[in-house]
Amino acid sequence: MFDSAPDTHADLMDQTYRHQRMIYDLTRKYYLFGRDRLIADLAPKEGAHILEVACGTGRNLHLAARKYPHCAFYGLDISSQMLRSAQAKLKDRAQLAQADACDFDGATLFQRPRFDRIFVSYGISMIPDWKTALRVAAAHLKPGGELHVVDFSDQSGWPDWFEASLRRWLAKFHVSPRLNLKTTLHRIAAETGGTAEHRQLYRGYAQHGVLRRPR
Repeated sequence: MFDSAPDTHADLMDQTYRHQRMIYDLTRKYYLFGRDRLIADLAPKEGAHILEVACGTGRNLHLAARKYPHCAFYGLDISSQMLRSAQAKLKDRAQLAQADACDFDGATLFQRPRFDRIFVSYGISMIPDWKTALRVAAAHLKPGGELHVVDFSDQSGWPDWFEASLRRWLAKFHVSPRLNLKTTLHRIAAETGGTAEHRQLYRGYAQHGVLRRPR
């Protein structure tokens, strides 16, 4: 698939999506389910500041900005290739930055140390150290803020052949479902004095977790 072995995760993502980004939104709508439900569940107050971690092509930020026009939006991604598509789509509707989800500083990137809402849509399954990424995101929440996560789940309500086929397909794009998301969110919530909830979507096709920071 690659011309040479990538040196970093950023290089890997750039090589994976250098061409895929052109058709990403068109193709992913057929199997990245739950994204629009996540956007609806954000339910921010007017004037809220909303960050998407691993924003990719900016598809989710674009829809969220249309749904919540009186909020401010921010996005970060490790792939410069994906950010090219996001910038073209969003223009000045969101502030974008290239950064590692496991090690970023909102104050440096966006002059915004805390956010009212942070979300990760089908991103943790592509981040090797995804638990650290969730901890870093949670640390950027304002008091009373919420972290929303949607991603692939265990396919428990689907035939074995479907799960096997999906996993083979996802592996081509370095995607690995995080089946202990629920436990991880509850652990982070306990560490920070917050609360967490988790639910399965579409018979276990996807999962949606929410971590809330105390006020």
